[in-house]
Amino acid sequence: MKKLIVLITFIPILGFTQEKPLSIFDNLIGKTWKAEGTWENGSSFKQEKTFEYSLDSSIVITSTIGFVNKEQTKLGNRNHGIRQYDKKYHSIKFWEFDVFGGLTTGIVFAKGKNILYQYDYGKSQVTDMWEFVNDTTYNFKVGIWKNEKWQQLFLDTKFIVTD
Repeated sequence: MKKLIVLITFIPILGFTQEKPLSIFDNLIGKTWKAEGTWENGSSFKQEKTFEYSLDSSIVITSTIGFVNKEQTKLGNRNHGIRQYDKKYHSIKFWEFDVFGGLTTGIVFAKGKNILYQYDYGKSQVTDMWEFVNDTTYNFKVGIWKNEKWQQLFLDTKFIVTD
């Protein structure tokens, strides 16, 4: 009987997470997030990012304003991204297109309320972490993440809601 009660308790939870894997983005949706910081090499980081659901909530679309020239003096539409749940591989994939003609692809997953992106950059696997602080603030870290620890950080700043 106890097994039946446990099973009945968890079936709705399991069903919800399987049906709404993009819900990890719920807190980011419909808000504008801003961050400023300095990369490890001394160059400036400045972004304004929005997230929205599209196609009946089957994808998340992102738009990013950031530096659009190598001198980092001009801000404009820098990136457009897509996040989609891949039913075949049971994972969230992302595609990030930038103004320079680049495309970054990888996977997205959650650890609690934290959202992690992993992708190949050159010969390294890089991780971007949106580390949940509260509903209006995330610590944002970019670096090499292995065995649940940062091996190297390239950027450590915050994204804060502006509206």
